[in-house]
Amino acid sequence: MAESTNDFCIAEHNVRIIFKESHINDMRLLPSFEPFRSSPVQQENLFFQLTVDDTLRPVKKEHRERIRTFDTGNGDTIVDVLDNGGYQYIIKDLNGADCCLLITNKDFSDCQCALNGNYNMRCFGLNNALMLIFAFAGSRQNTLMIHASLVRCHGYGYAFIAKSGTGKSTQVSMWLRYIEGCDLMNDDNPVVRLIGDEVFIYGSPWSGKTPCYRQVKAPLGAITRIDRAPANSIEKLPPIEAFASFLPSCSTMKWDKDIFNAICDTVTKVVERVGIYTLHCLPNEEAARVCHQAVAKHLTNP
Repeated sequence: MAESTNDFCIAEHNVRIIFKESHINDMRLLPSFEPFRSSPVQQENLFFQLTVDDTLRPVKKEHRERIRTFDTGNGDTIVDVLDNGGYQYIIKDLNGADCCLLITNKDFSDCQCALNGNYNMRCFGLNNALMLIFAFAGSRQNTLMIHASLVRCHGYGYAFIAKSGTGKSTQVSMWLRYIEGCDLMNDDNPVVRLIGDEVFIYGSPWSGKTPCYRQVKAPLGAITRIDRAPANSIEKLPPIEAFASFLPSCSTMKWDKDIFNAICDTVTKVVERVGIYTLHCLPNEEAARVCHQAVAKHLTNP
């Protein structure tokens, strides 16, 4: 198959994916991206570009330094920093198999990757590479990739954050069932952007186990951390606690000071503009109503 160029608009950022000539690699690996497809844009207007080329080889050892191996929850990723300030990643699946070699420049605006294995491995590797690039390219443009479930209610987006398995999706399902005017925007990795003095939240091509790939946007109404409890109650967090509660849900690289500091700055700006709450709750209707009453009230009575 011939080389193909594909442009997408994700959270109002222009992304380009180029597939070098291959009989294996093409847009069939990224079905969740189709709702985000856009018309071609000028090179200078790209958020980032990724070229998929299976002839790519790892950088020689003398030109890279091992940072660490980290567990993403879906497999290990090995990180090396390069002589030029860029990065090399090896993305593995839960079986420990290499799925993707990713090489980036320092600001993640120009990246290359090689895929490996069967269709599922290539899908996994490419999607994870794109999530990683998007998260870290975003640091320079007040953009955060967050781990959250996202519901829209009467025009505002409400993000629920927590460790996996704690009940984010359950609380969103309670809103969808019991609170009028709600729809699901994303169930795993929405995007937060600070534009001017306003904070917006977007759907994305990454939605975990729930297929919800929507090019949608809403002002961010609130961020709520889920805490399982024997009774339902909610509290708005003061700024320092709000920062500490929200930051762990954001994709970060603590070993890159420029990127980490930029993400922390954006988190601070979001905390200054958006209410951050902790919902102590059971998985029931009352929890949804207690939460909705508190966060919606914040919008009309700051």
